[in-house]
Amino acid sequence: MVTTTYQVQGMTCGHCVSAVSAEVGAVAGVSDVQVDLATGQVTVTSDGPLETSAVRSAVDEAGYDLVGE
Repeated sequence: MVTTTYQVQGMTCGHCVSAVSAEVGAVAGVSDVQVDLATGQVTVTSDGPLETSAVRSAVDEAGYDLVGE
C-alpha cells in the first residue's frame, strides 16, 4: 500500500469534498481517499504509486486544481 498526500485548491464545502473523493476514488488502484477541507489536503491510499497525471485529471474532472507536482 502507498499513501500519497496532494494539495488541492478551490474546495470550500462538503460538496467539494464529495466531488473530489468520488473522482479520485475512481482512479484505478485507489483504495481510500481522505479529504481535509480545512487544509485542502487529499490523502490517497493506493495499491501502488499513482501517476500524478491521473490524479490531476480526476481533480480537474471534479472542478478543482491540483497544486504543484
